[in-house]
Amino acid sequence: MPYDHSIVKQKPQLLDQQRRQFLKLSALGIAGLGLASLPISAETNTTAAPAKVVPGLQLYTLRDLMSQSVADTLKLVSGVGYTQLEFAGYFDQTPKQIKHIMDNEGLNAPSGHVPLEVMQQNLDLVIEQAQIMGHKFIVLPYLTDEQRKTIDQYKALAAFLNKAGEKIQAAGMQLTYHNHDFEFFKLSGEVPYDVLLNETETRLVQMELDLYWVVKAGLNPLDLFARDPGRFPLWHVKDMDKAGGFADVGKGVIDFKPIFAKANQAGLKHAFVERDQTDNRIETIRQGFSALSTLLA
Repeated sequence: MPYDHSIVKQKPQLLDQQRRQFLKLSALGIAGLGLASLPISAETNTTAAPAKVVPGLQLYTLRDLMSQSVADTLKLVSGVGYTQLEFAGYFDQTPKQIKHIMDNEGLNAPSGHVPLEVMQQNLDLVIEQAQIMGHKFIVLPYLTDEQRKTIDQYKALAAFLNKAGEKIQAAGMQLTYHNHDFEFFKLSGEVPYDVLLNETETRLVQMELDLYWVVKAGLNPLDLFARDPGRFPLWHVKDMDKAGGFADVGKGVIDFKPIFAKANQAGLKHAFVERDQTDNRIETIRQGFSALSTLLA
């Protein structure tokens, strides 16, 4: 489904019930959420080895709460136990403002999603903002219908990504591409994802593998790891229900254990819980943290 990953503005409207729930949670504070049994961010920071992959959260999952209050949402996320974030827009905050909030909550953001048109319009600004935020990865998250009609568009995209990736790498960061399912369906007899893998340089363009969308497309992530080992440093971890829809991690039908057993082959550095749509955001991120912690143990 389409992502709205504006780097400047992203203001989805909260339903009245959602607004009341969020304000109630903010008033109750961390203890009122029943999270006392989960590790706080400071404890996680002091016990995790630097090279260890720890549970991260893609903030698209909480986009309506982020539009209401970035500070309160990040406090909530920290209280669940997350220390690593992936941003999907800055919600009218400057990178400096958000970085200050993250520092106060013991959070960091290894990566951020940036739409293609934003990269094309002002890559220098994207890099500048990413450096302030402390991003190590800049991720292209989604292609609109207009951006992916033909295989030639994917070939042109690959050429752009090579150039952008070189500039991003020179700034000390890595460009990555996030998939959905449409990249695995043939256009003019070619698989778009194959075009992106084959026509971009591995050192310049790596992949953020969304495990749900790979499975949704009928593929096995293990085959991708075997084909291009080390090229998948970022993962989105979301589960699938029996009908093929979204589910909280560990509550669906995807068998994550064999996938995580090949984390080293994939080159995994950061794993982010994500659920595109959920009726219970708090339970989704709590369950995601618990399940992903087990998978990464």
